[in-house]
Order: sequence, then C-alpha cells, then structure tokens
Amino acid sequence: MSNPFFLNKGPISLFKICEFLNIGNKKKNDFNFYDIKDLNSANQSSITFFHSKRYKEVAKTTKASFCLTSNLLKDFLPKNCEPIIVNNVLAAVARITEEFYPNSLEDEFDNKVLNIEDSDCKSVIHGKNVLIGENVEIGTNCLIGHNTIIEKNVHIGDNCKIGSNTIIRNSIIRNNVSILDNCIIGKKGFGFFPNKKKNLRYPHIGIVLINEGCEIGCGATIDRGSMSNTEIGKNTFLDNQIHIAHNVKIGENTIIAGQVGIAGSSIIGNNVRIGGQAGISGHLKIGNNVDIAGGSGVIKDIPDNSRVMGYPAKNLREFLRENK
Repeated sequence: MSNPFFLNKGPISLFKICEFLNIGNKKKNDFNFYDIKDLNSANQSSITFFHSKRYKEVAKTTKASFCLTSNLLKDFLPKNCEPIIVNNVLAAVARITEEFYPNSLEDEFDNKVLNIEDSDCKSVIHGKNVLIGENVEIGTNCLIGHNTIIEKNVHIGDNCKIGSNTIIRNSIIRNNVSILDNCIIGKKGFGFFPNKKKNLRYPHIGIVLINEGCEIGCGATIDRGSMSNTEIGKNTFLDNQIHIAHNVKIGENTIIAGQVGIAGSSIIGNNVRIGGQAGISGHLKIGNNVDIAGGSGVIKDIPDNSRVMGYPAKNLREFLRENK
C-alpha cells in the first residue's frame, strides 16, 4: 500500500530503463517491470535498488529479478536477482520512479478544492473557511477547525478531530485521531541530490499513515514517504513542533516531546519515550521500551530496553558517570 494515490504508468521495459540511464543492455531478451519497490517489498515483476551495505542482509533475500546497484555491492545480491550497475544508485532510482509515477514530484496547492459546504463532506461539523479536495473521505462524528484544507487524496476515519490552520494531503488517518492546529501532513519530504548546477528532487510516492488513537500536536510536520510509507503507530502521541521525515516508522504507545526531529527512514519501536529537542539521525533503528533524554543526539542504533542521554547519545548511567 505504499502508493495508493499515485497513478502507475508501468509497465516499463528493461530496454527503456537502460535508455533512461544511458547504460548498455547486455541482456538478449527484454523484460517488463510493473513497479519500482524497495528490497523488502520487491517481487519478480518490479525493479529494486541497493545502495548501502547497511541493507546487505535484506538484499540477500530480495525477490526482485533486477536491482539497481554498484560494483561494490552487487555480490550481496542473490542469484535470482541480476544487478544493473549504475554510477549513482539513488539518482537512478529517482529517474526511474519519476517515469513510473510522473505526478509524484508535484506538490503545488490543490486548485480543485471546494468549500466544504459544496463538497460531499458538507455534513461534517466544521469551522469557517474549510476547503476539501478531490478523493477525500471523512468518517462519522468528525470535527474540522477554521481555515483548514483537506487537500486531495485523504481518507479520515470516524471520531477524528482536525484543528484549525492545518493542511493534509496524501494521507490515511484511522479512527479516533486528534490532529491539533497548524499541522502540515502528507507533503513531500526533503529528498534531493545536490548538484552544482541544479539540485535533483527525489519523487515521493508513499503516504502518511496515522493509526488509531494517535494525537498530533500543534505545528507538527509529517512528510509522506518516498519509496515506502511514513507511519505513526497506534496510540502514539506527538507533542508540538515535531518534524517526522519521509519513510519514518514509529511504533505503538510511543510519546515524543516537543521540538524533536526524526530524520528519514529511521524506525522507532513500541513504548518509546523521547524527550524534548532530541534529534535522531536517518536510517537508524530504535528498539522497544527505549527512553531518550531531552536534548540528546542519536547517531547509531539503540537496542531494546535502553535509556540514553547526551550527544552522541549513550547509556544513561555512563553519561551520568562521565558528567558528575
């Protein structure tokens, strides 16, 4: 369910992909790809990618028939997966993703929104100047505050409360969720490749999925996923002014205090508590039942049942012993 709101233009042939990437195709027979997926979710009819040794264990079990990768990483792939060698894996992924999902780079305002009184959601209890876009579904017993825009591609469950001055798009929100004022949810993330002439934007074909019973505090920003979804687990509470980057997965019953930033593709476990102004780097795994003290800087994985503090974040007892 990584891309339910974006139209897939596949299939795309192997010959075409090699042509897009300006590389030679040594395979005699052509092959049609119907999607591009990450190593975990790829199947025989999709193309995948492998750009870092961090994912070598996942790469060994991928079911994809072809994988965009480098000479340094190709030997980690299983025999069933043929490598396609490129100079810059992520740039190649961006180029191919744009071919499959050409609308995924666009993130301008929705110029087809209607006043809620003129939409199919007019029965929802709402404040003044509420706008509704295309492909929006809102369940029963929901409230929407003043000046809020529910842009295109949003499904909201029952008994939800959406605050004022909030913008939501490309998101699925389960039952009994509260989203407070001034939130931005479902816009594209900060994914690009630096270039001296022009930075290359990375397509975002995922969504934001907020599960049942969550609360999202004022001024929070939650980016939609690039290749997978950004997900907030059941009964998780986010405080004010929090940033959740693309592809982040947060588990159930987790509490995150104000001004925390979580960089892209990090995974946060269940029953985690994160203090205010902590920062978590990208592509990390934070285990279950972890406490991270306020102001900490997390730059490596944290195992289950840990308590950490400081920059770089380390075991709480060790930190206190060193800072008596």
